[in-house]
Amino acid sequence: MLRELNLSEHELGDTQVNQISALLQDKHCKLKTLTLRKCGLTEKSCSALATVLRSNSSLKDLDMSNNNLQDSGVKKLGLENTNCTLEKLRLSNCSITEEGYKALASALRSNPSHLIELDLTGNYPGPSGVKQLNDLLQDGHYQLKTIR
Repeated sequence: MLRELNLSEHELGDTQVNQISALLQDKHCKLKTLTLRKCGLTEKSCSALATVLRSNSSLKDLDMSNNNLQDSGVKKLGLENTNCTLEKLRLSNCSITEEGYKALASALRSNPSHLIELDLTGNYPGPSGVKQLNDLLQDGHYQLKTIR
């Protein structure tokens, strides 16, 4: 049974991610790790993957680094949904700014019990964005242990 899928550097675009998302929602899907680095994804892909995160509790590790997701994409991921049991999220070099960092912090406050590792290297957090996420690290109520 497939547990890990790496489609990195394949120009998937949003349409193919919609199709992949539909497959991942199947109750028999036990995929744990999905890697979509440098696949030409945008905020529309985040909407499709949010549906997966709400319905597929087996997905624990998602890497969407090096895609142009921007703040609007981060907001659409649906990390605040308590059905989202993602443990590792990699969004390095995704054109995320202070606004996106604030959205991530807010989502993690709503769903504090699962995400352990968050990689945001190569983005533009601004002082407020850094502070918001750092505050979560300092608070023992959250599972988050690593932010890059």
